Amino acid sequence: MSSRSSGVSIVGVDTGGTFTDVVALTDGALTVLKVPSTPDDPARAVLEGVRAALPAGRPFALVHGSTVATNTLLERTGARVALITNRGFEDVIEIGRQNRPQLYAIVGHRPPPLVARPDRHGIAGRIGPDGAEVEPLDEDELAALRGRLTGAEAVAICLLHSYAAPDHEERVAAALEGLGLPLSVSVRLLPEYREYERTATTVVNAYVASRMDAYLGRLADSAGAERIRVMGSGGGAIPVERARREPVHTVLSGPAGGVAGALRVAGEAGIRNILTFDMGGTSTDVSLCPGEPLHTREFTIAGLPVAVPVLDIHTVGAGGGSIAEVDAGGALRVGPRSAGADPGPICYGRGGRRVTVTDAHAWLGRLPSDVFLGGEAPLDRAAVEGPLRELAAAIGTDSDAAAEGILAVADTAMEGALRVISIERGHDPADFTLVPFGGAAGLHVAELAHRLGVTGVLVPPDPGVLSAYGMLASPVRKEAARSVLLRDEAAPDGAPAIYGALEEEALSAMQGEGIAAADVTLRRFADARYAGQSFELRVQAEGWADAFHRAHAARYGFDRPGAAVELVTARVEASGPAPIQAGPRAARARQAGEVREEAGDPERTGSVIYGGERLDARVVRRSALHADETIEGPAVIHEYSATLWVPPGWSARVLDGGSLSMRRGSR
Repeated sequence: MSSRSSGVSIVGVDTGGTFTDVVALTDGALTVLKVPSTPDDPARAVLEGVRAALPAGRPFALVHGSTVATNTLLERTGARVALITNRGFEDVIEIGRQNRPQLYAIVGHRPPPLVARPDRHGIAGRIGPDGAEVEPLDEDELAALRGRLTGAEAVAICLLHSYAAPDHEERVAAALEGLGLPLSVSVRLLPEYREYERTATTVVNAYVASRMDAYLGRLADSAGAERIRVMGSGGGAIPVERARREPVHTVLSGPAGGVAGALRVAGEAGIRNILTFDMGGTSTDVSLCPGEPLHTREFTIAGLPVAVPVLDIHTVGAGGGSIAEVDAGGALRVGPRSAGADPGPICYGRGGRRVTVTDAHAWLGRLPSDVFLGGEAPLDRAAVEGPLRELAAAIGTDSDAAAEGILAVADTAMEGALRVISIERGHDPADFTLVPFGGAAGLHVAELAHRLGVTGVLVPPDPGVLSAYGMLASPVRKEAARSVLLRDEAAPDGAPAIYGALEEEALSAMQGEGIAAADVTLRRFADARYAGQSFELRVQAEGWADAFHRAHAARYGFDRPGAAVELVTARVEASGPAPIQAGPRAARARQAGEVREEAGDPERTGSVIYGGERLDARVVRRSALHADETIEGPAVIHEYSATLWVPPGWSARVLDGGSLSMRRGSR
């Protein structure tokens, strides 16, 4: 759908812990807006932001990235779930894989399972791994099952080997229809083997289903959008109806949009390999993209694996709102606790009392008080003085050193996250360009690039709302999968029929979303492993056995030519056109907040504390810069959605597309 041709605006909304970001594309022009998030009712900020960003009465389509499912899991505020499984397997969800959660702890700790023991119901019946019925279901037991679910608010159904034959699960689901409870059926969500991961994923879906259904239902009823899609964890948008039914696909909804946006901006600048660095108010999300996003199925949240494909994103609790405090041993800690949107950092003037990373930047002058959100929300630097002085006294230093210490501690946490997804996986960060976005990333990117040895930094236009923009640049996506467990010698006979059926399933789903078959791109993948291994690597389906040998050598440093290879799971990925196809950023119209920026001085000199010294720094409005202009540090480059700190010894050059290229040293 194109706003230029149809007269319909396209709106991307990313809900964060501190701000809700809105990007609206209307008649080829972008409007960006940040509004405070409303944790008590996340939908309120979304509705307010959409109304403020659009002309009155303008028809629009909405693509939304939500943190509701994630927060529900982390805060343990989901539904009371009843789990229906095979008799004798009620405790699979608690036993798990028996791995040690804390390697060196004498007694490890796991969070309690999402389903209490009395709510796990075993029933007769068994399907074998070949799909044959080993034991039939008990019809009398099925008829009585509804009466056993007293107090349940959602139901998860997961029976052994349902991926091979779904009949038993579907009959149990049919017996429970009409209860008025959300039903999560494993064969509909994850028709793949490994009973623990399939059970855990189904339970997670049931746990968040009621809350997500209510939230998305309110948006669907109140937003007035012609169409609503939700950003999926795998990097593509999914229909709101599917997100309400299968909310497990949204647990990394917001961060996935940021990766898509970073790849689009990097591609426009001719850059292929990137490290994404998304620092918002409550957390930092990082990802390594060698030309395309990487996916993983080894994802855990709230102590449970979620086995649906997600973008390979690593998250740490370090954001602009992360609270600094002194622990019992006298050490300075930053995060994971956050001031969030209410009350927020002290300098926001909303009642905050705990010093945060944002407060440290405001105190040091790297976040000028009068330019925050284009001057719409001036910061109260003076309010930071007292709490910061108390924190400094607790660690035996002065306020300036304490503020720089807060930033150093936060930098260390974020450096560790970037190392996890690069160095620890065999990639040299020097081979990648670091792309910072989110409201706070530009204030830390130079230091992190220096620590990692990264030589190139690309700062997108409007970096504070890049995740919302990325949702508009993301294709509509559907994946169909089936566990097959074929050896390489058997695969040529069985695989084509399997892939053909999966393609029909994926194509039918895309057409049901209103996307013409001619606009759908289908890609085949294979999850493969050496016989006897426990985990798989995803490779292209064509020539999958040879591709697996190469992928194994790249990932682990060796392969085993001639060894038997198994095709564990066949996958088909269907994708349709993104709401916006190319380039509106270079010709974007006036942004929300830019009117106030134009009224101020486009450049002045400000005082910044860096390395214990007070420096004179250029304070420059980004919209006043022209193509190919270079800014030497120390400098602060500000815009409506974010602020960039260019330290001494660094420079930033404006590229043709509006991005900034940062490097250490003069050009």
